Amino acid sequence: MPTPRLLTSDDWPEAELRAAVLAGELVPVGWCWASPAEPQTPGLRAAAHAWRVPDVRLVASGRSAAWIWGATSRPPSPIEVSVPPTVRLRVDPDVRLREVRLPVDDTVRLGRARLTTPDRTAVDLLRAPGPFDATARDALRGLVAIGAVSTADVRRRLDALGTIPMVRQAARRLDLVTAGWVPAGVGPS
Repeated sequence: MPTPRLLTSDDWPEAELRAAVLAGELVPVGWCWASPAEPQTPGLRAAAHAWRVPDVRLVASGRSAAWIWGATSRPPSPIEVSVPPTVRLRVDPDVRLREVRLPVDDTVRLGRARLTTPDRTAVDLLRAPGPFDATARDALRGLVAIGAVSTADVRRRLDALGTIPMVRQAARRLDLVTAGWVPAGVGPS
């Protein structure tokens, strides 16, 4: 029987898991723990997300999806998920729920977790209401830096949205993030 890639507080008491982190035997992966030798892949992060948010109707989106894709090193607080407008449910206080229609093409399944595609994640980060804070900018830059999205594809996607709310603001935010910024490893030749 293969050993599990992730350990949770269902497996061991949380105090022992945290002690193993201090001893260098485990590293945190969201709300779970894994061997330091275990690659931090989207699949591993999706498994950690699915353990924390087990309801399959909830789709990891925004900063949560960016973390799963590997664009950020830590999961967001609060956790960001989307659900169809017809679904009614209660979530924990540390889960931000957004009601939105998600076309099938905008979501993928990694293990037990559903999440938005990298392109949809970038558009959601740009179109989020409220101030465009540093964590959203860093998540977007991370998606570009790891090659999950290109700014040209995100711009085309925004242009295709037409006049729906927040599109012009999203385009300005994309300009702000990409102005004069060159991802690591990409430079003039």
